[in-house]
Amino acid sequence: MKKITASVLAALLMLIVCHNGFARQTVTGSFYTAPDGVKIYYEVKGDGFPVVLIHGFSGTGEGWKSGPLYKDLLDAGYKVIVLDQRGNGRSDKPHTDAGYANDAEAKDVIGLVSSLGIKKYNVVGYSRGSIIASRLLVLDKRVRKLVMGGMGDGYTNPEWPRRVHAYKALMGDTSFHDVDGMVKYIHSNPAFDVPALALQQKYQPSTSAQELAKVKIQVPLIDGAEDHDNGSETELHKMIPTSKLSYVPGDHNSASKTVQFSADVLGFFK
Repeated sequence: MKKITASVLAALLMLIVCHNGFARQTVTGSFYTAPDGVKIYYEVKGDGFPVVLIHGFSGTGEGWKSGPLYKDLLDAGYKVIVLDQRGNGRSDKPHTDAGYANDAEAKDVIGLVSSLGIKKYNVVGYSRGSIIASRLLVLDKRVRKLVMGGMGDGYTNPEWPRRVHAYKALMGDTSFHDVDGMVKYIHSNPAFDVPALALQQKYQPSTSAQELAKVKIQVPLIDGAEDHDNGSETELHKMIPTSKLSYVPGDHNSASKTVQFSADVLGFFK
């Protein structure tokens, strides 16, 4: 039996990949270096119009793959970009105030998109990812369409008690019991960088009602029917004249993983 050389084997594998239609959807995992030197892990998959997916608090870009939206976007022909926001996953986790202040996380998205040579793009944020996405409405005119999932009006208050309590609790203050579940979850996973997560809460941005009133592009607000976190979605709807509010099955933790959430996003993008 003849031996198959490495080059022949590689060629055969490439033929198999191309025959099955996967060649144009290879994943590229890489790092973008922000102006302050922080390295941001990201992946790009597929071709077509770019869509950036922004994960929630303590999450990673990988989390989007556990629901149907990621695959559905690829199947619909979009280029899908996921990233680990600074302080999370494979990205750097600075322990300085400067590492998270002044819209650092939103600027990471803006810088990453610029580094990829993208002129226009869509955005989907969920939970805290919607808070960061909201800043893109203000800071980046290249955003064509933007979806905010799992979010109410709480974040529009710069002194939002939930944010303040989360920061103080992660710093060791045990007097705020409204965030006990979150704190217990964070401390149960040794992979989490608690100081970095605390700083994300300390410098979590707010977007004012005045800023939201100036938004020109359409902004669907998609919430789980059983989601009672993050303030009033109906009040947020009133703040954004171009928004449309809809509900899908599930609570805050499950709504983004439903087929209905994916269908709503794809329907809007089309």
